[in-house]
Order: sequence, then C-alpha cells, then structure tokens
Amino acid sequence: MQCTFPDVQIRLDESNVFEYLRACGALAPGETATIGPAGDGNINWVRRIRAGDGSRSFVLKQARPALERFPEYRASTGRLIFEARYYEVSAAWDRERVRPEVLHFDPEQRVLLLEDLGDVERLDAALARGAPATDALCRVAAFLGSVHAATRDPGLAEHFRNEEMQRLHGEHVFALPYRPNDFPMSPALAECARRVWRDDALRERIDAAHGRYLEPRGALVHADAQAGNILLAERGAVLLDAEIAHVGDPAFDVGVLVAHVTILAIARGERESLGTRLQRLWDAYVGAHGGDELPRYAEVARYAGIEMLRRTIGAARVPAVERDEAGLAVAREATRWILGPPSAPR
Repeated sequence: MQCTFPDVQIRLDESNVFEYLRACGALAPGETATIGPAGDGNINWVRRIRAGDGSRSFVLKQARPALERFPEYRASTGRLIFEARYYEVSAAWDRERVRPEVLHFDPEQRVLLLEDLGDVERLDAALARGAPATDALCRVAAFLGSVHAATRDPGLAEHFRNEEMQRLHGEHVFALPYRPNDFPMSPALAECARRVWRDDALRERIDAAHGRYLEPRGALVHADAQAGNILLAERGAVLLDAEIAHVGDPAFDVGVLVAHVTILAIARGERESLGTRLQRLWDAYVGAHGGDELPRYAEVARYAGIEMLRRTIGAARVPAVERDEAGLAVAREATRWILGPPSAPR
C-alpha cells in the first residue's frame, strides 16, 4: 500500500485536541482532561493525555509532514499507518506483551492512541547507569525472533511499502556518515571520520549492507529496535516507535539491538561482561525464532558495527561517545566488525 498525505489534516494542538478526542470517543462528552509532554517526540507530535481525575491516561501521536525535531526533513504521514499495522500484525506472536496496547487509530488524521506506560525508565538510560538489563534485552530479542520467524510470507511486503521512511532512515545509517559532511564533533573524532571516508574497503561493505537493507524481502522488521525505543515498564520491556517498519532483512533488527548494548559496554569499559550479555541476547532470539532460515550472526554483527559507527561519527551520536577515548574505542570495534564480523557473540 502506498500512503499519501490526507487531503485535509487537522493539526492537533492544545487548543483543539480535547474536542478531537471527544469526537472520536476517547473522551466522554464534557469530560475534562489535561495535556503534557510524553517522550522525546523526535518524529511525531506526541503528548500524554490525562482524563477526568487523572486516574486514566493515554499517549497520543500524530504524524505530520515535517518531522517534529527535524522540520527540515519531510516524510509521508503514512508512517503512522505502518506503525499501527506493525502492532496489529505482530500481535499474534506477542505473548509477553512487548508491544504497546493500541487504544485507537485514526488513519485519516494519522492519529494513534497508545496505552500510557508512565514515566518509566528507558533501556538506554538503564544501561548507561550500569543496571542489569539483560532480561529486558532478551525479552525484546525473543519478540523479534518470534515475529521474524512467522512473517516470511513474501506477500506481506505489499502491506508494508514504507519506502520513504525506510529510505530516509537508511541514508542516515548507511550513507551520510561515511561521506564528507559537517556533522559537529571533536577534532579527534572528526579525524576518525575522515579516515572512514577514505577507506574504500570499509565503505564498500557498508554500501553492500545498505543494498540488503533496502531489499523488500525477508521478514517483518521493526527497523529501529534501539535502546532508546525500549521502555522498562512494570510488565517488562516494551518496544515502541515502529514508524520505519517494513519487510526486510531480519539481521538488521538484531544488529541494532546488539549495537546499542555494545556501544555502552565499550564506552564504560565493560568488555568482560559484554560477551555473556550478547550470548544471552542471541540465545533468546534463536530460541524464539526456531532456527528455520535464521540470520547468520556475522550478518547481525556487520549491521551492528555500522550502527555503532554511525552513532559515533554520524548525526545521531549517542551520549556514551562524547568522550574522545570512548568514541574512538567504539569506532575501532565498529570498524573491525564491519570488515571482519565475528561469527558468534563475543
């Protein structure tokens, strides 16, 4: 399905959102409510709605042509259709409730209402403070494994033709960081970036991975299973923000998850425990997947290396690499994984 902008989109804000919510039945006639921030809202307009006396709340997302945090980028508002569709399709294999509960979806106005998990910690913050978050990682890995194994139907690609978001995301992962750019970084990391730009063998492998990422075959992938999109709710880890969902290479999903664990471990000097953590993550994925047409770990590791490197010298750098020592260590390991990816977790 090709998604386009709605003919007339109501741009929700504090002045009209309650009227809209009453019209769609999310609020009762005359019911009062309050509105406040919810999450970062990098791509969509996202707010927390507290109804009545505050005992009931939910999260509202609206997709608009200009991305919220980066208005210089425009993308089809159909991204919210694919997020809602991802939650719908993956529900059959989500026995542990790793997906957020969808309360209401308005495809015409590109509005999605989700359960409110509260002000719980994100996985990236938990990892950064050294929390034992391996169970959360395994929970998400098992969910991804179940979905990947069950969604290898080639016909599914027609329902997830999310090319615009896939292409936009792919440029930031596989292209922009590895060509001359003016991304702000320290002199040491800037020199590291210039060495990457001049490394033809490295860029050749990244370009080949980019080609695999764009192929509309494989399985249904979330495509942004980074630690910042995982909330540590009371019931366990919950994976959010499936706006980039498409049919593609399952190894990419696992590679992104592996990358964010590895970045933090290297930056914090915790290499000794990293191998055990990655092995448990991979075992959880393999156990849920079942092994039929399982991605090779080397493919996972190469994607992980690319994600690690772009989070170090690309536009979307993570706080863990702010210190030159940490950033350069992550970049070295990432380069090794891209050129010669390990065949098993280590």
